[in-house]
Amino acid sequence: MASTGVMILSTFPSEELATRVAHLVVSAKLCACVNFTKIRSIYSWHGKVEDQHEFIVLFKTTSKSAKKLKAEIVRLHPYEVPEIVELKMNNVSKPYLSWLAAESMYRVAKKRHNAAK
Repeated sequence: MASTGVMILSTFPSEELATRVAHLVVSAKLCACVNFTKIRSIYSWHGKVEDQHEFIVLFKTTSKSAKKLKAEIVRLHPYEVPEIVELKMNNVSKPYLSWLAAESMYRVAKKRHNAAK
């Protein structure tokens, strides 16, 4: 089955952290592209309404790389409960999907079968 395009959405507390995470996951080929911008978030947290500036981050990857990417976002994220939402891409142009797949080619090393063990 061919991989499909997905976007992983998350929010981060600062532009510096969003930039650092973006560079790490693109360099690791966990995703092809990351977009982010400043937003204002109003949400309930521990019984109190919060009003904060954050950065919404869109990680563009494939369904094959999504699980590993989400695990890396969790590992790098400072929030106690990070927002991590996977959105399926529909009606994606073939050239864009080909580029996305080529640039999101993270591969987990396969274990070698060792008959001596």
